[in-house]
Amino acid sequence: MALLEVKGIKKRFGKSEILKGIDFDLEKGEVLSIIGSSGSGKTTLLRCINFLEFAEEGTITVNGETIYDGKVDKRIKEKDLRTKRLHFGLVFQDFNLFPQYSVLKNLTLAPSLLDMGTKEELEQRARQLIDRVGLKDKIDFYPCQLSGGQKQRVAIARALMMNPDILCFDEPTSALDPELTGEVLKVIKSLKDEGSTMIVVTHEMEFAKNVSDKIIFMADGVVEECGTPQQVFEYPQSEKTRAFLANSLEKF
Repeated sequence: MALLEVKGIKKRFGKSEILKGIDFDLEKGEVLSIIGSSGSGKTTLLRCINFLEFAEEGTITVNGETIYDGKVDKRIKEKDLRTKRLHFGLVFQDFNLFPQYSVLKNLTLAPSLLDMGTKEELEQRARQLIDRVGLKDKIDFYPCQLSGGQKQRVAIARALMMNPDILCFDEPTSALDPELTGEVLKVIKSLKDEGSTMIVVTHEMEFAKNVSDKIIFMADGVVEECGTPQQVFEYPQSEKTRAFLANSLEKF
């Protein structure tokens, strides 16, 4: 049984149909990369999966339990919403750290509000995660004292604090200088090696090719192509996929 099943997700903004019936599934421990041009619906899909937007149609199932049905769940109570979101950890492209709190407090704030452990337990776990992303010496720093790459690594550690079933990344390196991109991608790759289940919206084609188990290419709100990295990158079936990859490779 798949850890995550997404079926028939449709989303509109006004008269514009952004997602036109998205289907995919993800096994435990797999990494799915979602690629595509700007405006193809990648980020909207990720936001629907994380309940930051709500699909008008479609279902989201985690571990065999349907946690969202677009035809039924029109209004979700805040308490239920928090429970649903706990299945997912989302790392934003612009970090979204709390500037007034230290690195340690950025990690412990949400789980302490949700009573996920004692102060001592949460701080111990936070220290382990900060060490895991290579920032042990920055634990008392504030976001303004960190580089972009360091901020993104803190954001990854913060998402891991909530013990999500699936870790989601929305263009995790797009706000970073090229020399800082590698340190973030290295952390994501180490998470894959440790068996984390991840969805990564990315424009880093080499990363997608080398780290993913599955690739989805989105175009105009649909899954234009889906397959292994070898299938999508070396033997693309769709003309749109071929054109996108040719254009992407020209930039490097």
